[in-house]
Parts: sequence; structure tokens; C-alpha cells
Amino acid sequence: MNRPWQRIRHYYSALGFFGVVVFLFAKLLGKRPLFRTRVAGIRHPVFVRIGTTDATVLRQVLLEKHYDVLLQPSPKVIVDAGANIGLSAVFFANKYPDAIIIAIEPEASNFQTLQKNVSPYPRITPLQAALWPEKRQISLIDPHYGHHGFQTVDGNTNGGEQVGMVQALAIDDVLARAGLNVIDLLKIDIEGAEKEVFESSAKWMPKVGAIMAELHDEIKPGCHQAFFEATHSFAETMYKGETIIRLSNTTHF
Repeated sequence: MNRPWQRIRHYYSALGFFGVVVFLFAKLLGKRPLFRTRVAGIRHPVFVRIGTTDATVLRQVLLEKHYDVLLQPSPKVIVDAGANIGLSAVFFANKYPDAIIIAIEPEASNFQTLQKNVSPYPRITPLQAALWPEKRQISLIDPHYGHHGFQTVDGNTNGGEQVGMVQALAIDDVLARAGLNVIDLLKIDIEGAEKEVFESSAKWMPKVGAIMAELHDEIKPGCHQAFFEATHSFAETMYKGETIIRLSNTTHF
């Protein structure tokens, strides 16, 4: 099957008939409009940018429910690092309506859409920043994998286009800003920067009850090793698609 029909089927599976119509008009006009859609089980409509990777993210997160893992008792504090356009935070807000959620995303256009998606949820706090071992400015890189693939790197890189500098925060900085002491659930999908984050996690790891991580050794070798060494004391491991879930011996929730 050729690529145009694949894309039409993709948009139909994620956004339905009207999503396909908008996609075709947007392609004809060379536009990337914001599309409002409702998803079963999600209290409020969500927004995606037609012509980007947003429809793929919606299908994975809200339709296929990649983060739908039973956690007992329900987490009360969730940090969503690499929140993209906020759909994972929206999923968590619907699954755990009493939870405080901090949604962290460094890239400006993603963050703008994130703010729109999470605005109906007063318990979600959007934070434009990157997760890193320390508080500082770091480089944001576009490797042209789509809007879900921005990377943060320390210094210059030979791959991708440098978008600019962004504010980076450590986990303890995120907690301090929110006035929190523990994280019941840490979801992390930060395109390779997890290597540095987990290599410097000894201080804050005891504050975490569960981790959902997508690891990117294809971008930065050593991500899996850093993750499993950092969570060596965790009691249980589960897998769901590309996500690895680790549960601590001592839950905080």
C-alpha cells in the first residue's frame, strides 16, 4: 500500500472521518491546523495539530492506552517528563482524578498545545522545561523525527538542527517548585536524556514509588543500563509496548 493511503488510514483510525477530511484539506492548502476531537473515556475534548506526529501520539496514548497499568493504591503525585502535547497527562488525569500531575515539556510549540489540552484539568500543572541532572540551560535539538522526537543535549551535536537553549531542571527542582516531597509515579520519555537523569538519580530515587520509562539506546547507548542500575532495588518489572514499568519496594501512595 502506498504512503498516501497509509496516512489516510492512520488519520481515520486516530481521528475518524472528519479527521481525514481536515487532513486532506490541510495537505492541499499546506496548513497545519489545530483539530479538536473527543475520545471515549476522556472527560474533555483534546487538540492535535494536523500534519504532525500528534495523531500518532493520540492513538498510542488515548486509544491504545500505552500507560494503562494497574497501580494500587492509586498514585497521588505524578510527574510526566516528556509530556509532548499533554495527552499522557490528560490520560493520567482521567484515570487518577485525585492526583496532582506535573507535565514537563521543553519544546515551545508542543508546550503551547499541551497548555490547551490540560487547561480543563486544574490538578495538572504544565511546566516548560527539560529534565536533566541539574538546573541549567541546555541545548534543544530537532533531529527531524517529528514533533515527538525533540532531544536535549549537553553542548553541541553533529546530528539534527539546534532549536535553541531551554531551561533544564533536576527532579528535586521540580519537587521544590511544586512543594512536594515524593513522586508516586514518574513517567519519563525524554529521547535519550534519561541516561544522564538516571545516572544521577541516587539522591531522589528513594522518593519515587513507580516509574514508567521509554528508553532510547538507539539515540544514546547506555540508557537501559543507567535505568536498571538506578532502579536495582525496585521490586517488580512489567512491560507494556515500548514502556518499562518498575515498582519500588516502598510505595509512597
